[in-house]
Amino acid sequence: MYSAALRRELSQRNLEYAKKQSLVYCESYGSTPTIAYPRTQAGHGNFYKSSYKAIVGNAEWSCRFNKVHSQRKALPVSDHGPWKELDSSNSSDALLMNVFCYPGVLQSESLRALLNIRSDASPQFGVKARVPLKGSRTDQTEVDMRLDDLLVESKLTETGFQTKRVEIMERYRDFREVFEVKRLPQVDEEFMSYQLIRNVLAAYAMGMRFCVMLDARRPDLREAWHSVQRAVIPAELRVRCLVLTWQELSATVPPALRKFLNDKYGIAPV
Repeated sequence: MYSAALRRELSQRNLEYAKKQSLVYCESYGSTPTIAYPRTQAGHGNFYKSSYKAIVGNAEWSCRFNKVHSQRKALPVSDHGPWKELDSSNSSDALLMNVFCYPGVLQSESLRALLNIRSDASPQFGVKARVPLKGSRTDQTEVDMRLDDLLVESKLTETGFQTKRVEIMERYRDFREVFEVKRLPQVDEEFMSYQLIRNVLAAYAMGMRFCVMLDARRPDLREAWHSVQRAVIPAELRVRCLVLTWQELSATVPPALRKFLNDKYGIAPV
């Protein structure tokens, strides 16, 4: 399984990285331990120093540290309080923020060209997309990042894009206008890749673009994306939705950040 193989690689890489950098860390329980880094006065081992300094200096960005780790019971009790989602070496949100909070990263012309964004773009994390439901209601789920007119879903070791029951998906106002429903991946009474479907609906409602960022070592996630993209009816919307690997993105970032991504995540330009 691709996700398990990547978790094993990240476990070993982060263990070696933490020891080499003399970082404070903790191993989760289980045969393939996740490495977790607590926040300390010296910084945060899960983040590149420049990125972390920028996050701490931005009140909106630093709010992301409040999200409690969903698997915190798999970690030993700490003396610094509950483990947070961004403490985990497997956190795709932490990876996303390491890249896009790095000072000056958006000055890279090649990165801006790759994402087709303006030079004055500024990332927002945990954005409420408020995708329209039938009636006058909207959903309350979050998009990982908004950058200019681009909505981003970030993935790393997650097993997939979640599932949702058919009747719940039918509550979305534009569901049947945007998708050829019979072509969407479905098992029994659940649609697969719910997060992708929801974000495409968000892009449609907001007149924006959507990108899923994933690891080149996860062909399963790429195929899941293509299975959703094939079901998009409006051609103009289909071309506004794209997939990008961290490896492709790493070729456009500054050398110091590129080295960090390679050392800690095994992410390097292909």
